[in-house]
Amino acid sequence: MTAIATARTARLGLRATPEQESVLRRAAEVAHKSLTDFILDAAYQAAEHTLLDQRLFMVSGSQYQALLEMLDRPASDNPGLANLFSRQPVWTAK
Repeated sequence: MTAIATARTARLGLRATPEQESVLRRAAEVAHKSLTDFILDAAYQAAEHTLLDQRLFMVSGSQYQALLEMLDRPASDNPGLANLFSRQPVWTAK
């Protein structure tokens, strides 16, 4: 989240077990945050991580090098792809 305060207008609700509430409250106190801020910050970080996980793929150095070499190779003829692109799309066919 940004450092600039933005009005919180969206409302979220959740239910927790007494044990979960206790742990969350203790953690919020240790972090010197309100319970709302603690839960919202943690949930937001988890959401960003989940979304980033869908776009970012970690590979080893050798895998990365293999990918770069594959991308640097000259294009080769692909008859199947040429056939596909030569067809009229079904959404424009009459």
